[in-house]
Amino acid sequence: MEAVITDLFYWVSIALMICIHAGFLAYEVGASRSKNVLAAAMKNLLTFSVVCATFFFFGWWFYNAFYQFPVGAIDTATAALPWSDDMGPNNSSVTGIFWGAFALFAATTGSILSGAVLERIRTSAFLILTTVLGSVVWIIGAAWAWHGSGWLLTEWGWHDFGAAGCVHLIAGAFTLGVLINLGPRIGRFVDGKAITIPPHNLPLTMLGLMLIFVGFFGFLMGCVVYTNTGYFSIFGNQTTLSAVAFSTLMGLAGGILGAYVSSKGEPFWTISGGLAGVISVAPGMDLYHPALAFIIAVAGGLLIPYFGKAIEKFGIDDVVGAVAVHGGCAAFGIVVSGFVLWGYPNVAGYPDINPLGQIGGFVVLALLGFLPGYVLSLALKKAKMLRIPAAVELAGLDLSEVPATPYPEGIPVTILKSDTEVTA
Repeated sequence: MEAVITDLFYWVSIALMICIHAGFLAYEVGASRSKNVLAAAMKNLLTFSVVCATFFFFGWWFYNAFYQFPVGAIDTATAALPWSDDMGPNNSSVTGIFWGAFALFAATTGSILSGAVLERIRTSAFLILTTVLGSVVWIIGAAWAWHGSGWLLTEWGWHDFGAAGCVHLIAGAFTLGVLINLGPRIGRFVDGKAITIPPHNLPLTMLGLMLIFVGFFGFLMGCVVYTNTGYFSIFGNQTTLSAVAFSTLMGLAGGILGAYVSSKGEPFWTISGGLAGVISVAPGMDLYHPALAFIIAVAGGLLIPYFGKAIEKFGIDDVVGAVAVHGGCAAFGIVVSGFVLWGYPNVAGYPDINPLGQIGGFVVLALLGFLPGYVLSLALKKAKMLRIPAAVELAGLDLSEVPATPYPEGIPVTILKSDTEVTA
């Protein structure tokens, strides 16, 4: 009976995590200009499909093979090979259920990258990048930082309940590396001045983020290990769903309020604050008091518009603020947790939670994400495979990549009076 309940527990978490990808699809379609909406939608569908498939063939093996540093424990990972009996049907283990949850985590990293590179990346280049991120880079980070025997835990006292480091930080850092080589959209910067390119459907973007909020409950449900003796973190720390519920809802509320204040009510940043809040509290959400989670989330929400402006000053065009929200708030949350939870007992026999362990883990995971993203995108750029031609970008990707029309009867047009906004 316990096995049945465990299966159902993760089955529900997988189903809920699908909402994350429905949300990202709506989010990015709304954030795109009308000439690129179907290309954005198709890119999300392909992200989900390609990452799930490649995660079966080799991604899951990386998680089981590389939790030790530097060469891993390859000889112990044969059960995770795609031809293993454990990876087949008619097996009483929960391997497929656990694999499914991790595959959805992997696809989430690809979706984080997807929004930032909207409207100018080649689909082929994007699929290469998202495969490497979703089925190689993040899962090696998960083996190091989100595994019961991962070396960051056993050697440094690392603690990250909600995968802020291996999912959000790595994806944000990888995305930053790609954006440096990809360059901004045409018209985004003129004479060194940032020009706003507004989304064609902001309400749809906001609805997409609300769906992502729903999916986050499945995501965080997948961060819990359920047994007949209770609930535990991936590391083995005992916890409860009550603690996760408190921190998640207070994180959403605090992040939205903080972003509302710092952005002066700008809708895009305000609703992005919900993500910022949950990501900021994710490292310690199994241990935080709800009031403390709220305070940390408010701070995370307050910070994201400033993170976004700082990135913009370097001429980097992040369409949906992925680096600011996922990378910036994960870094903030990880570092803060090291001080707030300093001395809190970790899993028995391992170092206590401490600032140096959290800061060191942040540096390791940030480099693990950034370097492959930068090097691989640079190689694609040198091969002239990274970016679409300027003429295609100006005409819109839907015309060249998608044999369909998103709005055959047209859409209402709003004439913008500001000379700092682009409506094309």
